[in-house]
Amino acid sequence: MRKLFAEFFGTYWLVFGGCGSALFAAGIPNLGIGFAGVSLAFGLTVLTMAYAVGHISGGHFNPAVSFGLWASGRFSAKELVPYIVAQCVGATAAAATLYSICSGKAGFAIDNTKAGAFASNGFGAFSPDGYSMQSAFMAEFVLTFFFLIVILGATDKFANGKFAGVAIGLALTLIHLVSIPITNTSVNPARSLSQALFVQGEALSQVWLFWAAPILGAVVAGLVYKNLLQDHSEA
Repeated sequence: MRKLFAEFFGTYWLVFGGCGSALFAAGIPNLGIGFAGVSLAFGLTVLTMAYAVGHISGGHFNPAVSFGLWASGRFSAKELVPYIVAQCVGATAAAATLYSICSGKAGFAIDNTKAGAFASNGFGAFSPDGYSMQSAFMAEFVLTFFFLIVILGATDKFANGKFAGVAIGLALTLIHLVSIPITNTSVNPARSLSQALFVQGEALSQVWLFWAAPILGAVVAGLVYKNLLQDHSEA
């Protein structure tokens, strides 16, 4: 249960900090943090939680990461479902908190006909800059693939593990810098689901892509790292 609570809190913080920065701070005239600030916020959530609770659960905070670690042989299949449930519940609880805070502002309403509503992910007309489903799938696949390569490499038994959280947090920042205009950046199925549940409409109908592409990218990365990059000699 300690591991599941750690995954709950870590994923909650990721969604609250990352999506919260997009909702509250990105668009303030003259003072807003913009895309770069939101990208950094997502990276900081993972970095901080990696050191806060990563030693308890492994610091996945993302179903795709759990699948990637399983594919690499570093995570048990029997723990996949409990971890993913904890991550999705944590993400949804964070989205509910964000919704409650947003509701305290006069005139707040989610316009689910707009791209990026309530920090949701999307493609086509619901991509922030109008990218197609194929482009969105490719971006989410490739970026999640490299995210897992960074995670697996930084946490390898031969790596300097003290800086793993820094490398992983900066990788997530870079991923957001690249892909916010494409999909509003997912690479995390729990993060996508949590926002889509509150937006409904097209955001919810498109959420399948933000499960399929990240998980597929993560699994391929896990297999590639295990078979082509990992040093199987004794530490």
